[in-house]
Amino acid sequence: MPIKWSALKVSEAMDMLDEMVNQAAEPLAQARIVAREARQIRNLPHYIAQRLLRIIAEIDVTIGSDPGRRTGRLRTEIESIRALCPMTRSRTRSDTGKAADN
Repeated sequence: MPIKWSALKVSEAMDMLDEMVNQAAEPLAQARIVAREARQIRNLPHYIAQRLLRIIAEIDVTIGSDPGRRTGRLRTEIESIRALCPMTRSRTRSDTGKAADN
């Protein structure tokens, strides 16, 4: 059955999205540092510390807990979309001589 959507356009969009996520990762990592420092404020009420902890956790889930690793929800979703594109699967097949594991 022929594909009626453009895998090339999806791939190009994922490339742009990946670049934007990469650009956003550094400011979010800096925000995580600021939130961690804010949690150390003397006599900080527990309810404020808990909300700061949620912010830190959300950043960790979004970009990954280690800024040097390509982990995190956004990057995982981008990679999963790439894996679903027939163009990506056929490129993997032609590069290795084997079908991609999907």
